[in-house]
Amino acid sequence: MIVQGKVAFIGLGVMGGPMAGHLLSAGNRLAVFNRTRSRAESWLEEQGNRGRSAEIAATPALAAQGAEIVITCVGNDEDLREVTLGADGAFSAIEPGALFIDHTTVSANRARELGAAAGEQGFMTLDAPVSGGQAGAVSGKLAVMCGGTGEAFERARPVMGAYGARIVHVGACGAGQTAKMANQMCIAGILQGLSEAIRLTVAAGLDTDKVLEAISGGAAQSWQMENRWPTMVKDEFDFGFAVDWMRKDLGYALEEADRLGLESPVTAMVDKFYAEIQQTGGGRLDTSSLIRRLPRGNT
Repeated sequence: MIVQGKVAFIGLGVMGGPMAGHLLSAGNRLAVFNRTRSRAESWLEEQGNRGRSAEIAATPALAAQGAEIVITCVGNDEDLREVTLGADGAFSAIEPGALFIDHTTVSANRARELGAAAGEQGFMTLDAPVSGGQAGAVSGKLAVMCGGTGEAFERARPVMGAYGARIVHVGACGAGQTAKMANQMCIAGILQGLSEAIRLTVAAGLDTDKVLEAISGGAAQSWQMENRWPTMVKDEFDFGFAVDWMRKDLGYALEEADRLGLESPVTAMVDKFYAEIQQTGGGRLDTSSLIRRLPRGNT
């Protein structure tokens, strides 16, 4: 969708950069901000001729000034608060009637805080974390889970279609973040199961490719199995979604579960396992590196 006016995009990292690029490809005019300006300059250069429709703003507020839609994709709760409610934050400049979309994975409390602040200022918000990793961002096939009003969702959906393949409204403000927590909890449990299954397969002397062929067509099939089993067998983890990021996300999930009076023993256990990976210097490795903490058995 081409927005008839300015779109602000704040955060041009491994996820935000490609997403903003897709918005340019769709014909939108962008004002972008990144805390490290050199990254914004590199991003603009990467856009080639499309970059003529983009400008780099000096602050989040200047990026948001006059924008019909303001989009953020930063690191964590504090990063998001800084670029929205902090000094020179976007919320100081977003005009009544505009739409704010956040693609950062943060706590549900932060999403609700921003939703309340936006309501007081007369603009709409949508918490819309994404799943699909850097590959999904580059290909424009992210899954987007959205929390906010139906009106905000309907207005945002065509815009998010530039980089989202599955875009679902799951509930009120904060619901998108809670859905992302559920997503990460599922991934954590699956990867621990895959780690144990691969170790068993190798220790038993089986052909791991044949085992994958056999079980990936049944009830055990998952995206993680099909995309991570082969690399886990090869001990390859220099790619994908980092352990550091997963621990951040699982922390939000455990916090929200505790708020709701729930126990999440598997999530808590796997979070501790990831802490062990971090302690051995593996914080930037893909989450499938979970297998590294398991012994290889009698092979």
